[in-house]
Amino acid sequence: MHGLLTDLYELTMAAGYYEAGKSDEKAAFELHIRRLPPARNFVLAAGLAQAVEYLQEVRFTGEDIDYLRRLPQFARTSAGFFDCLREFRFTGDLFAVPEGTPVFAGEPLLTVRGPLIEAQIPETYLLSTIAYQTMVATKAARIVETAQGRSVVEFGTRRAHSPQAGVLAARAAFIGGCIGTSNTLAGLRFGIPVYGTAAHSWVLAFEEELEAFRQLQKLLGPSTVYIVDSYDTIEGTRNAAALGKPLWGVRLDSGDLVELSRAARLILDQAGLGEARIMASGDLNEYKIRQFVEARAPIDAFGVGTELVTSADAPNLGAVYKLVELETNGIRRFTAKFSEDKVTLPGTKQIFRYADHDLIACSWECPCDAAAEALLKPVLIGGRLVEPLPSAAEARERAAESLKKLPETCRRLDTPEPYQVEYSRSLLDLAEQARRAAPGG
Repeated sequence: MHGLLTDLYELTMAAGYYEAGKSDEKAAFELHIRRLPPARNFVLAAGLAQAVEYLQEVRFTGEDIDYLRRLPQFARTSAGFFDCLREFRFTGDLFAVPEGTPVFAGEPLLTVRGPLIEAQIPETYLLSTIAYQTMVATKAARIVETAQGRSVVEFGTRRAHSPQAGVLAARAAFIGGCIGTSNTLAGLRFGIPVYGTAAHSWVLAFEEELEAFRQLQKLLGPSTVYIVDSYDTIEGTRNAAALGKPLWGVRLDSGDLVELSRAARLILDQAGLGEARIMASGDLNEYKIRQFVEARAPIDAFGVGTELVTSADAPNLGAVYKLVELETNGIRRFTAKFSEDKVTLPGTKQIFRYADHDLIACSWECPCDAAAEALLKPVLIGGRLVEPLPSAAEARERAAESLKKLPETCRRLDTPEPYQVEYSRSLLDLAEQARRAAPGG
């Protein structure tokens, strides 16, 4: 994993720590969502697998180091720092909320402990991969719940902000509840079911739509999905029905999808194709899907692309990565920000999940109630994996089970009610101590 895949200030700070003799100080950083986006009452944690991969593989090559030496920001940096980068390995600890876990504003998704330089440099990568995948997984969870049992397939790679983002979006959407993806590389890498047969260009490549359908059926048999709106949706559905079995079904990609799905269902049923399914696509999101569900449109599956992989209504998460502890010469100092609207809480923390609320506490606290689940789990100790990470499919199962436990009022699209998150007395006392100890406190 490329060491230069970071912001420059991570490296200038690392050089500064080295020159100031702070390299061996032990730091703890936490990553959390400062505030939830509009119309979101939870986020669904995702991206941990890529975070772990980065921490275990990040390296600085000779070319990387030569490049940094040429930058004016490092003109005064001693050779020892570049030797430090050449030998750079993450040897610290990582605690994290498992993928597929709903979390709330202010709750740490992960905690990184280690030598100050080792814990500082990963900030940019961790924020990027955790925030993006969490954003997409959350959007997928909203869409899937709204579909009320109808299948949702992620179709968004061509609309993602890069091909690489498309692969990670497919993974996150699967964790969020989609049954699969159109992205074949995501299928290979993460074991995600893949879906797709032909686009409008297939139909346009033949002189007659019926012949295009016939050739597609010859190729794909029971996996055949005819896209029927290249010319006229009703006539396209009739052509598909005329060929009979085998087929999976038809896809509607434009027009009044409620009325067209009803007409298509009638045509398929009259042709004895009652088991043939209808998929809808075309700039869909949870709000449009809700309209179809409320109208009882006979749509069996949805293909969702642009709105899902960009999370169009909430296209970013306010994720932050903040220093919460620093140990120097055996003395531990608890750190926090107190700037307006950006206050953080000091000390490493644990989230205890009860049946009806969460408690954010100091990491060394242990609630008396045995029913509380501690959400932050050890993932890396001394840079080594504690146990194999769950697969994307296992994270998807955790998400489905965890989301069911949230109140419906918390999950609904309109006017969701906040989930109760409390802070322990010890954590609040620690925050007050840190405030008093801060400059100007």
